[in-house]
Amino acid sequence: MPKDKKLQIWPGKPYPLGATYDGKGVNFALFSEYATKVHLCLFSSDADEEQQACIRINEQTDHVWHVYIPGIKPGQLYGYRVDGPFDPENGMRFNPNKLLIDPYAKAINGKIEWSDAMFGYPIEDEDEDRHLKFDSSDSAKGMNKSVVIDPRFNWQGTKRPNTPLHKSIIYELHVKGFTIQHPEIDPSIRGTYKGLAAPPVIAYLKKLGVTAVELLPVHHFVNDKTLVDKGLTNYWGYNSIGFFAPYSEYCSSGKMGEQVKEFKEMVRTFHKEGIEVILDVVYNHTAEGNHYGPTLSFRGIDNHAYYRLVPQSLQYYMDYTGTGNSINMLSARSLQLVMDSLRYWVTEMHIDGFRFDLASTLARGLHEVGRLSTFLDTIHQDPIISQVKLIAEPWDVGEGGYQVGNFPVLWAEWNGKFRDSVRRFWRGDESQVAELANRLSGSSDLYEDTGRRPTASINFVTAHDGFTLHDLVSYNEKHNEANLEGNNDGESHNESWNCGVEGPTFDQSIIELRQRQMRNFMATLILSQGVPMISMGDEYGRSQEGNNNVYCQDNEISWFNWDWDERQQAFFNYTRRLIEIRKNSPVFRRRRFFLGRAVHGSGVKDIRWLRPDGKDMKEKEWNSSYVRCLGMLLNGPAMAEYNERGRRIKDGVYLMLVNSWWEPIHFAFPTKQQHWDWEVLVDTFAPEKMERGTVVSQGVELQARSLMLLKRKK
Repeated sequence: MPKDKKLQIWPGKPYPLGATYDGKGVNFALFSEYATKVHLCLFSSDADEEQQACIRINEQTDHVWHVYIPGIKPGQLYGYRVDGPFDPENGMRFNPNKLLIDPYAKAINGKIEWSDAMFGYPIEDEDEDRHLKFDSSDSAKGMNKSVVIDPRFNWQGTKRPNTPLHKSIIYELHVKGFTIQHPEIDPSIRGTYKGLAAPPVIAYLKKLGVTAVELLPVHHFVNDKTLVDKGLTNYWGYNSIGFFAPYSEYCSSGKMGEQVKEFKEMVRTFHKEGIEVILDVVYNHTAEGNHYGPTLSFRGIDNHAYYRLVPQSLQYYMDYTGTGNSINMLSARSLQLVMDSLRYWVTEMHIDGFRFDLASTLARGLHEVGRLSTFLDTIHQDPIISQVKLIAEPWDVGEGGYQVGNFPVLWAEWNGKFRDSVRRFWRGDESQVAELANRLSGSSDLYEDTGRRPTASINFVTAHDGFTLHDLVSYNEKHNEANLEGNNDGESHNESWNCGVEGPTFDQSIIELRQRQMRNFMATLILSQGVPMISMGDEYGRSQEGNNNVYCQDNEISWFNWDWDERQQAFFNYTRRLIEIRKNSPVFRRRRFFLGRAVHGSGVKDIRWLRPDGKDMKEKEWNSSYVRCLGMLLNGPAMAEYNERGRRIKDGVYLMLVNSWWEPIHFAFPTKQQHWDWEVLVDTFAPEKMERGTVVSQGVELQARSLMLLKRKK
């Protein structure tokens, strides 16, 4: 907008919220119930301290302040100044000296250049109650600016893959970390949305065999001042400030608003290749932190509506997230913000699903997590959001926040019990076989009674938060010194086992044991009922040098390394083969739970649990502390399932054998199957058998700490 151009000011409309370009101008709409004055500020660049124009908004409808300005075009930078009571003890923190990001901004430019002016109180004051004082310094210089976007985009007729959840294999990755070191990608686009959609990346993901990528947070986020002061960054991005805006630093172009187009191009490319895109979303808190945090957006617009405040001490924030604040999902406007954001990402950005960080926080009623909370109920009634993949991280840090198994129909969950059970079993802990059997068969103990199916269980052994698979078998203790927190951050109880030596070793016997343990974990993950999720780099054995909390490590510690040795290449091939087996064998991706009894009066069970003598497990074995060996027979011909066209699904007979004991155990085949020939599909002790087509009969020698998968040979 030229500085000398006189603006026309029209009343505008209260809906939709945000900045909406209609081809002739832009409608601006901002909700604030308690504001007394609202100004729209226009800027020509990020670094501007002086605004080009400051327009007082006079129109207000249902607490929405609105104005229409003809002639404004996409790329225009803007922000708000909101005036009202400054009364922190009553939850009011208005300060017109602070430039505020539009909560509905579709793009946010640049990153914050931190200064004391970003705080609504005198930050240099050492008084404990300094947050109750008013600061009059202007924060416009160095502050993020919201950007008007052009919503038009050519999707070229691409359709959503709509992969059924039972056929899904999810790959969790970081947009920057996955491609920043890729040698076949143009350096100018590494670590960006465009780099993620580059042909070598697509080819890699298709070769691996995954059906969906789950992106760590891409909502525009803030690098915390405390981290920046240490020379670190908020690498993971769990510090959102814009729930509609793709993170600008992942855009290869420096043009204002271009990140939206580049993100859409990335999604379009993935969809053309049949790969879904799931977002890890952080609606439970914002980057403004607690009462000592900065005033960047929500706090200065309507603190009461957007945040859960302590009822008897309104200057403080309820903190169910460990980050200083919690979004107020009891507020109709906060609920609207989240629902509008979700709907936008589905309808305008063509996203295929969401993983909700600390989802228990969103489901909290007045105090406890409620299964029929307003948030969950509203999603279930929404005709758009209810049709995409909904995945909960079913816990938060508040009292009663661990809710694995308690989310309603339509929701899948990160199954923390799967992770813990599998880790304990392969570590060799006592009394684990009963728990493991539940996890291998789809966790019916968690989900069946609520009307859900095995696909409610998102199975994982590792994720971005915690040890990588390589480190899980290489370290007993976390080594987070690089985070500069005295190794006090990160989880201290990892259920890990270093196989005898902490960290790197040249001992070949330990190296081989670690490789076998990794193969055990990956096979258990891929071949269990439910939906497997692989963490970025686990498919080749990526290490973070024992750091189990790389949230602030934007460097080689956390990045994907594309330069593999022979051992890493072999593990990738092994993982890819496991995925092929799963895809080609419907019995490993059932839509319904096993019956565990004779099917259709045939006398044939769809699943049997076996002990090493080939007989069925008895109650005393299930409850015995010393049992560490188990067989699971899956009877594919007895499957009572049908495909999309109503045809009966059948599969072969499979036998999975697991032994976490430190010595070999002879495993006899069941009496009726003793004369069958079995093909060895997987042997984690001798992985080369996967390519040989080894055939066995009578029984097998199940080696120490190993897994075997056999298929009846016709």
